[in-house]
Amino acid sequence: MKKVDRANIVSDYLDKIYPEVPIPLKHKSTYELLIAVLLSAQCTDERVNKITPLLFKIAKNPFDMSKVPVNKIYKIIRPCGLAPKKSNAISQLSKILVKKYDGKVPKSFEDLESLPGVGHKTASVVMSQGFGYPAFPVDTHIHRLAQRWGLTNGKNVIQTEADLKKLFPENSWNKLHLQIIFYGREYCQARSCYGIECKICTSCYPKRHKPITVKKP
Repeated sequence: MKKVDRANIVSDYLDKIYPEVPIPLKHKSTYELLIAVLLSAQCTDERVNKITPLLFKIAKNPFDMSKVPVNKIYKIIRPCGLAPKKSNAISQLSKILVKKYDGKVPKSFEDLESLPGVGHKTASVVMSQGFGYPAFPVDTHIHRLAQRWGLTNGKNVIQTEADLKKLFPENSWNKLHLQIIFYGREYCQARSCYGIECKICTSCYPKRHKPITVKKP
């Protein structure tokens, strides 16, 4: 089976079980989305969604957040992990947004990735979910699934992102990356499927009987 055939299996099946996909991180503005995505690094969306209402209650825009002491931000976001680094990033990027961008979240990868604590994956999520710009955010989970499904041989998320963008039409990227995330959580988890149990894995590789070893990014 060719890689493009496996890609068609993936997209067809995901469209069938996830015709509509909500954005996992709750937010009311692009700024809130940016902060939520930043907090989600090495933290579950469920936990982030419990913490952000507490944080946004004291400051829901960069103007207000830039005035909040870092230690106060730290105490609120501590359950999300990496709190010292994240609290500093939230404070500093808020000040930069006020000073350089009139309090608005910039609409380019370059400007977003220049902000403290914002890497390419975070910028991709904001561009796709916040601004509707075609992007394919790839985290370690999508990287793992793409390998199990034979869509990439990528040794890192950068190569995996490039491979997925070549396989799937641009107008599907924003929805597809969310579909993959939801599917992975529900059916193809890191410590359960191993590439030999879920519907997509068995459809892409019907003769596979041994667990697949995934190249970690």
